[in-house]
Amino acid sequence: MSASASRAHLGSAFGLLLVMFTSGSALADLATPEQKRACTPDVYRLCPGEIPNVRAITACLRRQKAVLSEACRAVFEQ
Repeated sequence: MSASASRAHLGSAFGLLLVMFTSGSALADLATPEQKRACTPDVYRLCPGEIPNVRAITACLRRQKAVLSEACRAVFEQ
């Protein structure tokens, strides 16, 4: 798979991820670009082995909540 195709796949998976982990909050219907920007570095830093499995990324970020960046942690706490 080419690098650009891989990035496109990752972007789609990450969009779904944000919708999944914000379920139950006011953000469940739409993940903002700011939320995506807040958590993308944490996905690469803490959960690269889970990409592109959205459920696994979500679980990984939840397990790592204590070490998430401040911006990403705020997304989870909304």
